[in-house]
Amino acid sequence: MAVVSLKDVHKFYPLGKERIEAVRGVSFDIEKGEFAAVSGPSGSGKSTILNMIGLIDLPSSGSIVIGDTDVYDGVDLADAETVNTRWSSAGPDKKDGKRKKVRLAIPSKLDRRITALRRSHLGFIFQTFNLIPVLNVYENIEFPLLLESKDKNSKSPVDDFTKAQKEEWINFLIEKVGLTDWKTHKANELSGGQRQRVAIARALVTKAPVILADEPTANLDSKNSEQILKLMKSLNKDPELQTTFIFSTHDSRIVDMCNHVVHILDGQVTNDEHKEGSDVYKI
Repeated sequence: MAVVSLKDVHKFYPLGKERIEAVRGVSFDIEKGEFAAVSGPSGSGKSTILNMIGLIDLPSSGSIVIGDTDVYDGVDLADAETVNTRWSSAGPDKKDGKRKKVRLAIPSKLDRRITALRRSHLGFIFQTFNLIPVLNVYENIEFPLLLESKDKNSKSPVDDFTKAQKEEWINFLIEKVGLTDWKTHKANELSGGQRQRVAIARALVTKAPVILADEPTANLDSKNSEQILKLMKSLNKDPELQTTFIFSTHDSRIVDMCNHVVHILDGQVTNDEHKEGSDVYKI
């Protein structure tokens, strides 16, 4: 069963009067429970693809399905991309003849759909951890649960937990990532590897079925990278979590651990490879 599906996805970026095509007709499926990577050299388009899967960037055309939702069904992507421009000229002002700028946003219907999917289906692990400095480990992990939505389409299984059940679940994740003794420590009291562990637990806390990780070892030394990948692999295999991981990476050691690798070059899929992944991150 595919949890993520891309079909003929393109992404253009404006460069002066020209358009640069960063992603060129990419199609692939990620199945439930896979330990997968979108892999390629710098500038290949892999991070752009991960950002589109994560609904951070809009595709210029094509189809992206998350779970059973066709994200851009009924949406004119060419128009949505234009509307998503940060600033747009609104024509001459009637009073002084000067042109004014008006801030625009993604169409509201699409914005609600994307927000719901991000909350219910996707977790994020960033290179730079993105922890909230004033919060401790427990509070950083808990934070996504405080953003509870009234929209039934964006509910996560944890929303129906009692307060006691939520506390038990957070403590379970803290134990899983090996931070029980650091539960009350703030980010500046943690090592890089420990901060990444907090980020992993935070990504898992809503029980999102898909976790996206953009170059998760980029800011870690080899020893911490080994520990983090070993942890992710164990979480991927945990029957209670049943988490699908998708990496954007050029780290060959992560690629070796994956059982599905989508190889990208110049914005195109060169090989959609299924294989047996190693359990070892080789230093």
